[in-house]
Amino acid sequence: MNGQTPKSTGRISLDDLRVAVTQGAISTVMVAVPDMMGRLMGKRLAGHAFLERLDEGPRVAEACSYILATNVNMDPLTGFALTSWDDGFQDMCFDADPQTLRVLPYLSRTALVHCNAVHPDGAPVEVAPRHLLRTWLDRLADLGYEARVGLESEFLLCRGTEPVVPHNLDYALSHPPLLAEFFGRLARVLNDAGTPVEAVKTEGAAGQIEVTFPYGPAMEACDNYTVYKHAVRHLAAQQGLTATFMAAPFTGVGSGLHMHLSLWENGAPAFATKPHQLPTDAMRHSIAGLLSALPHLAPLYAPHINSYKRYATAHSFAPQYINWGNDNRGCAVRVTGHAGNTHLEIRLPGADANPYLALAASIAAIAHGLTDKLDPPPPCPGDAYTARHGVPVPRDLSDGLAYFRDSTVANSLFGSDVVRHYARAAEAERDEHRRQVTDIERDRGFDRA
Repeated sequence: MNGQTPKSTGRISLDDLRVAVTQGAISTVMVAVPDMMGRLMGKRLAGHAFLERLDEGPRVAEACSYILATNVNMDPLTGFALTSWDDGFQDMCFDADPQTLRVLPYLSRTALVHCNAVHPDGAPVEVAPRHLLRTWLDRLADLGYEARVGLESEFLLCRGTEPVVPHNLDYALSHPPLLAEFFGRLARVLNDAGTPVEAVKTEGAAGQIEVTFPYGPAMEACDNYTVYKHAVRHLAAQQGLTATFMAAPFTGVGSGLHMHLSLWENGAPAFATKPHQLPTDAMRHSIAGLLSALPHLAPLYAPHINSYKRYATAHSFAPQYINWGNDNRGCAVRVTGHAGNTHLEIRLPGADANPYLALAASIAAIAHGLTDKLDPPPPCPGDAYTARHGVPVPRDLSDGLAYFRDSTVANSLFGSDVVRHYARAAEAERDEHRRQVTDIERDRGFDRA
């Protein structure tokens, strides 16, 4: 083993990690579970301690279960069945998934492994985002399909609270040095972390950046996305900048998490069409399932009060109706691509969405359409904002919550325990905002009310 050269970048095997730890190239392994917001949460273990624990089985750490029953501020909340003050906020366990091991080149001598959240008896934590996605990928496989996904992420890069550039640089190829440096570092770091990007560009709002990832297996796409967000924030901070993944960071500005999704059957694309051909049966049923179920599942792809402000402005490229269209960016579901690359772009999730939950909701909806052989209405013609085809997107989190919590569709697809859990998270978010006095209230009423 001493004669081997440890692998220093990208995805690594367990054997690679053993060599790297022995030779001192890796000193720390971050063990992580994605939380309800899609953030990596967990512990930093000494490399040798991680390996010793893994040799005894997949369980490498324990952590308070409130990681999966809290808000964005990590406040311990009541009302969750998973954990609360009623049971003293007991622990859950982290089972490492060695297939996800990778080196994080932006952190010194550090590797990362994604873990599955399990109870002390080894049973999966049913509400864990990674488990929910795996459950629906397995059910899709039972129907004979595999999902392949490419994520398209938007965020704002700011200096303090102001965008790093003051105007629209959409598709620009000339960028200020600070931004060009950030782009270069981000692409290199993600490639070296085993999370290569397909494209990086400036978007339509001041300081807005879009990063597109290549197609691949759905779980891997989500795991890679959590690494990407972790890296973006770290690299931004190194340059004295802040990256925000709010869905609506400023009035009239929206950042999305667009999910490009296709189904494959027996190793071939199930959505493949020729020019002027009607959609395949698999695509028709998938579109119909999305339109039928997604109105009931909003808290899984729009979890915050701010999420709904992205939908508030017409002609903003964020959908206002849950509809579909051919190469129509105003629709919630856009059919795009050509021939074997024909696929669906699901445009409802904002930048603040948890990719595991948003994708689980979409795949559950697709499975619903495939199972019941649903047919969609005609595609939206022309301007999706004035045509008003489809069910309106919920106006706010309260609307989305009411539809979700009492929905036969949501409870049938995800089960009452999962629905209650994510409904409670939405209630906590809504109630926190209800009691807070905002700057706009003071501005409009302080000396005028």
